[in-house]
Amino acid sequence: MVPGMNSLFAQLTLAEVHQDVVRNIVSLRQSQDLFDDLTADPAEWLLAQKVEDEIKPPSYTSRMPIIDRPFEDAEWFKAITWPFKNWQASRFSDGSFGVWYGSDSVETTVFESAYHWYRCLLSDAGFEGMAVIAERKVYWVACSAALLDFRCAANAHPDLLHPSDYAPCQSVGARIHREGHPGLLTQSVRRPVGENLAIFNPAVLSNPRHNCQLTYRLDCQQIVVEKQPGVPWIVVDVAQLRNGAAK
Repeated sequence: MVPGMNSLFAQLTLAEVHQDVVRNIVSLRQSQDLFDDLTADPAEWLLAQKVEDEIKPPSYTSRMPIIDRPFEDAEWFKAITWPFKNWQASRFSDGSFGVWYGSDSVETTVFESAYHWYRCLLSDAGFEGMAVIAERKVYWVACSAALLDFRCAANAHPDLLHPSDYAPCQSVGARIHREGHPGLLTQSVRRPVGENLAIFNPAVLSNPRHNCQLTYRLDCQQIVVEKQPGVPWIVVDVAQLRNGAAK
């Protein structure tokens, strides 16, 4: 638990956020047929897809079903709903509830996601010395909420910005979740000039739209990020990510 939790919350103010924020998730540049490894018959692919569609519960119901297009259901689920349906431990959750994370810019999401990609998917699997490629999709998502503002309070509580020990933040997240606050705004740990949002209530998020597609390439101790395939855009130093932040 964060020392002086009550005093910490007593000094918080609210940040009115009514703007687009950025969500960065794993996604392929080109979609793949999930059933093509089961049969070579295209007619059977369609049958399998039909069965899946009939038994899969809807994840999103449009307020204007006549106007909205069918693929918006999938976009909504990927950009907004997924972390609230698939709980996992993160900076502000011990895994007993879902938290949605977004940032103020695409650049901030790159440093945040590069750290987690390297640590969780590569280091744990022993691939850190190999050439590995990952593809990600970036969305604009509208956020309209009064968020607890931790940007100033974190200066007096540096444990909230610890690069690897999430226990203090998880205590904060547990209280926010228990008391029903929609979310919080804080400085990015991986890119201090950026800001992150942790959202606990999906009702404050809406209107997901495609921003860009990114490719991450692990090259020795650097992660090269491309917007256009083959053209480096941002280079992330792995050692800086391990130590906490990159500029």
